[in-house]
Amino acid sequence: MLRRIGVADDRSGVRPSLHDCIEIVLLQADTLMTDVLEGLLASTVKTKGKGTFGHHSAASKTAIEFFCSQSAAVKRTFLSELRTAVYSSGSHDFAEQPQVRFEDLQLLDTRQIDANIEFALAQQEVFRGVDDVLPSLNALISGLLGWITVQSQLNPLKPDVFVRALQACLVQHLPDERARAALITPAAGLLGVSLRQLYREICDWLRSQGVEPATPVGSPLVSAKAGHGKEAQSSVSRTLVTLDKLRRLLTGELGSVMGGLPNFSHTVPASFVALEDMQLVEPMMRRLAQRASVAAESDMPIDSGGRQVEREQTQGKQLGKQLGEEVVRMMLDNLMQDERLLLKVRELIQTLEPVLLALSRADPRFFSERQHPARRFLDRITHRSLAYASESDEGFFPYLRSISDAVGILTKGAADAPAFAAVLGELEEGWTSGESAQRQQQEEAARALLHAEQRNLLAQRLADDFHERQKNKDIPDLVASFLRGPWAQVVAESQLACVDGSADPDGYLALVDELLWSVQLRLARRNRARLVQLVPNLLIKLRQGLQSIQYPEERIPVFFDALISLHEKVFEGPRQQAPAQPAAQLPQEVAETEEELGALDLTDATGFWMGDDEAQESGYLPEDAQPLAGEDADADQRPWSVGDLHTGVWVELIVEGVWLRAQLTWVSPHRTLFMFISRGGLAHSMSRRTMERLRMQGAIRFLSDGHLVDNALDAVAQTALQNDVEKLEEKP
Repeated sequence: MLRRIGVADDRSGVRPSLHDCIEIVLLQADTLMTDVLEGLLASTVKTKGKGTFGHHSAASKTAIEFFCSQSAAVKRTFLSELRTAVYSSGSHDFAEQPQVRFEDLQLLDTRQIDANIEFALAQQEVFRGVDDVLPSLNALISGLLGWITVQSQLNPLKPDVFVRALQACLVQHLPDERARAALITPAAGLLGVSLRQLYREICDWLRSQGVEPATPVGSPLVSAKAGHGKEAQSSVSRTLVTLDKLRRLLTGELGSVMGGLPNFSHTVPASFVALEDMQLVEPMMRRLAQRASVAAESDMPIDSGGRQVEREQTQGKQLGKQLGEEVVRMMLDNLMQDERLLLKVRELIQTLEPVLLALSRADPRFFSERQHPARRFLDRITHRSLAYASESDEGFFPYLRSISDAVGILTKGAADAPAFAAVLGELEEGWTSGESAQRQQQEEAARALLHAEQRNLLAQRLADDFHERQKNKDIPDLVASFLRGPWAQVVAESQLACVDGSADPDGYLALVDELLWSVQLRLARRNRARLVQLVPNLLIKLRQGLQSIQYPEERIPVFFDALISLHEKVFEGPRQQAPAQPAAQLPQEVAETEEELGALDLTDATGFWMGDDEAQESGYLPEDAQPLAGEDADADQRPWSVGDLHTGVWVELIVEGVWLRAQLTWVSPHRTLFMFISRGGLAHSMSRRTMERLRMQGAIRFLSDGHLVDNALDAVAQTALQNDVEKLEEKP
């Protein structure tokens, strides 16, 4: 294939930006769609001695011809949709997340389910075409963005965006669902082939521009949705409408015979859903069908009336019992294999098997209701156990003893929802009473962080106002930086502390104009008497204000010395020497002071001020703090971003060279501050900027959102979706 993009001959030019890379790819959108249209048309042409490529039916040929006849409009749509998808790939709507969630199935109609199946089909075909070149592109895009390690989720040119554009194109120009279903797979396959060539060219172009690839972390970051070959997937092939059956079961609509077997959904709807989601419904159905057929052969029906109906009802009850028990065992197996849970915790959960088996026989709502007491009990003990990375962690054995007592009560008592609810209530009460002091400390830390966020946001607005006041004035950089940084914090703190809403309760805001006047040599030399009267009160006010935000005492004299040096220049030499010196020509002691002060410049949002008491109370980690590397700081972790975090998630972070597990318990309203709590109630708070830096350095990593049972059911829905895809692929 002819190269379309080319490479650079001179690396000395300006380094390309991500925007440049995206725009170059968008220029190839027409070529990509041309390849797809030409490939579809070629597949309808009967070659000598061979049949039509892809075995298209007459209806498919008509759909292809109709679609290709709109070539110009199709290309425009594809480019428009691709541009939208690429530039929206970082938003929450396009973030990596399950295509179908288990709890949402009952909210989907048939068209929405079909759309998910169409997208999964197209996605799988495109991934098969690009899976060998995608890791290289991810590495180069990550390097272009400045990352040290590969961050595949940040690649705006990932295959998903091209699949979304293709699907939108087909929906708009081929509204017939059957025709679109017939074209989605071949069109995606052709797109994958052309996209592979484009990916290779983009990689060559980026290398020729001097872009260095980021370092891969762990195994190649190819999505699990990428095709692994039909041989590997055929072992889990299922019925065609798995997703639809799950939806109908959840909503109670399913009333017909499934898979050739009598309909027993009225006895075990929830159990069947969970079993289907765990990928084992078909093997179980076959085993149960064989058992039923053996039983039927040993008991010949007398007539087609009452005895046959009675036998089917008996078989339905038996099937419901067996399905429920099978689901319980599979869910427990899933938890037993989760190494994030310590072994002793998993062993305790395993002892609940008889209780849960009895519960499944009596109350199948365990699988369909997220707030079922037994589900909540499992969620709480597994979620809380994530706080402990080893059995030697402080507080583990009291926790283990509490859940051991709870499990003992359940195994000896009634296996019903009220029993689980009562035991869970006692557990929660015990945990809460033992942590009341820690909870109060956490609330105080959260209040301190909230106040700090409010002050910093207000200080940023004040800094912008101070910057406007300095326009067209000869203000030394030292003073300009001081006003934008510490003094903006002082004024903000004063305004927040004022209960009557006054804009300048302590006179700190009015002092800004006085300070600006005093450092303008031309103006000050015209009225030296005023400067003499102004300076003593000015220094007193400055000291009071800086102390109100706990500005470091050792820095205050340094700034005052530099400020006095500027004021002394007013009394030096004749008036005609008045022009203020630029920062580079200021006295040596003043120039050194600028570096020594290290004042925060909040105008570009690079700083976040915290007083010593606030920082100590909330365990605040300064932005310039360098974490001590742990032994496995480069351990593999799944891609994540700060935007993925919500209260309740668990992370691991390095504290004094040791990895600790901590839970996110508080996020500020503007998501600029985050507070984590590790074992013992120790707080660790940081700004969003600090967390991003720690993530890039591998000093913080995502562990779990804590909802282990819910996540297992979401994986179930994904398996059901894959089953639909595989069934469609097996159709001739």
